[in-house]
Amino acid sequence: MNYGRTYNFSAGPAMMPEPVLEEIRDEMLNYNGSGMCVMEMSHRSKVFEEIIQEAEKDLRELMNIPDNYKVLFIQGGGTVQFAMVPMNLMKNGKACYIETGAWSKKAIAEAKKYGEVQIVASSKDKNFTYIPDCSDLDIPEDADYVYICENETINGTTYYQLPDTKGKILVSDQSSMFLSRPCDVSRYGLIWAGVQKNVGPAGLAIVIIREDLIRDDLPVFVPTYLNYKTHADSASLYNTPNCWAIYCCGKVFKYLKKLGGLEAMNRINEDKAAVLYDFLDSSRFFKAAVVKKDRSLMNVPFVSPSKEQDAEVVAASKAAGFDNLKGHKSVGGLRASIYNAMPKEGVEALVAFLKDYEEKHA
Repeated sequence: MNYGRTYNFSAGPAMMPEPVLEEIRDEMLNYNGSGMCVMEMSHRSKVFEEIIQEAEKDLRELMNIPDNYKVLFIQGGGTVQFAMVPMNLMKNGKACYIETGAWSKKAIAEAKKYGEVQIVASSKDKNFTYIPDCSDLDIPEDADYVYICENETINGTTYYQLPDTKGKILVSDQSSMFLSRPCDVSRYGLIWAGVQKNVGPAGLAIVIIREDLIRDDLPVFVPTYLNYKTHADSASLYNTPNCWAIYCCGKVFKYLKKLGGLEAMNRINEDKAAVLYDFLDSSRFFKAAVVKKDRSLMNVPFVSPSKEQDAEVVAASKAAGFDNLKGHKSVGGLRASIYNAMPKEGVEALVAFLKDYEEKHA
């Protein structure tokens, strides 16, 4: 049932699965016989402890997370993690970053506050429309880690082959592709994701970190809350966490398990994205912004023949019942974010609208 909901192509906060929203609605005033909404209950209560423990258990099963990795639920989104990563992982004061778009650039700028940053590969030369070759990177011996934004939300690129880090720790921002496809967690030292794009409401980041990277020798200037050890030692309950977001994410984890796991979700996402990319590749009016081999299944940037027509398309799309098709202000153009919860029917409806617009304006 659609409930008259719009097809929301926002890059985040984004759509959530309707069955999950229905469950949340039904439990809003009285969760599991507690007589309370989850937003009202203490994070120290037995009821909430069961919620967070079950959420972690389901996520571990979904991603096959090895036992030597901690799962942390930390308040804040990407801006907090841009700082926490170098604060916690820079032992030698040097890190390697791969520059593939707006969000890796923000991470680089933040990391420079805490140590030396070496950009070992970049796609800046072609407006971040591709993923650079990362098969033979020049990584210094004393580098603490190699950092990637695995899916660039604004620029619409994604990695289909992870970089060769020459044995160094791989850190990945997976925010806009988290749980969209299978992931071999053992290949990473740390994965983090802001949940508001593909999993739940804003205000929470999930961090998956290998235990040996959790330090107890951090400099005194690192705030208590920004120390991964603080969260690992307290099972993410050091202070009041974002209880509501954790509860909602737990619902999404169960939904994905019921769907068939990340393999099934990946098949759905490939099928769904092909509808839009096939249209863009055949269109004489619209054009996809990213080279084929590096296209994201989650974020699809594209353009019309001019900035003026881009604006007209956005206005017409709103009138037609679609929302948030305007490209990010830093790059312009158009963008459709088609995360896990976007149904294929939504993409098909968008393509039908774009075809009609093209016929009238080409």
